[in-house]
Amino acid sequence: MKKNTIKKPKILIMSGYGLNCEEETKFAFESVGGKADIVHINDLITEPKMLSKYQILVFPGGFSYGDDTGSGKAYANKFKNHLSKELEEFLSQDTLAIGICNGFQILTSLGVLPGALTHNKNGQYIDRWVDLKSIGKSPWLTGIKDISLSIAHGEGRYLISSKEYKEMVKNKQIAFTYTSGEICKFQSLEANPNGAMHDIAGILGYQGRVLGMMPHPERAQFFHQTPLWQTKKNKKRKTDEGAGLILFKNAINYFNK
Repeated sequence: MKKNTIKKPKILIMSGYGLNCEEETKFAFESVGGKADIVHINDLITEPKMLSKYQILVFPGGFSYGDDTGSGKAYANKFKNHLSKELEEFLSQDTLAIGICNGFQILTSLGVLPGALTHNKNGQYIDRWVDLKSIGKSPWLTGIKDISLSIAHGEGRYLISSKEYKEMVKNKQIAFTYTSGEICKFQSLEANPNGAMHDIAGILGYQGRVLGMMPHPERAQFFHQTPLWQTKKNKKRKTDEGAGLILFKNAINYFNK
């Protein structure tokens, strides 16, 4: 049990050197009751104790350092070289963390999450929507069974050794798998477009408190963002909320229970 209920959890969203999804991620968290700050990595290095003031850490999407040495690697090295102790202390507490797309690549390069992400099987950049099945147990995934989100990456193919995969299955660390749902069927799209092993689209660590995922929930905050919105627009809807907003709600609710 958590010692304290936090009515307005504080979120630290990393920025700098090519990360570019900070603003929409901040908007998502604040629209569901959080208080988010966008912090450049150099500012965190200057004041590392700052991290302890937050409950949620976010590595958003983008193209840090232009992906020149591999997606997420240079940013992870900078974080590792200057903030390893602070990150370890943060993750050891009752906190949450998420890495989205490039952020997921950063988390694997940091060693926070197992496996690695490499070039898509077709060697091309992919920008489309995918259908996902939620199979993990995590505060981030509460109430989610199936969800459709967008992807936009050139290095989203998840790789993992057979030994690590068995451990991950045993520990229920797989968060999302690509599946053929309503979007794939409607648009006749391949379910797993990047060739990820075992169809993995997202994984968990630290007893489910850390989530890394290639799809972008912050790009599905509104119903009209889904490619199927016109086919469903005449149906009665009580809200314009998109499917991706539930992940942000779950993170905030984790500290309000």
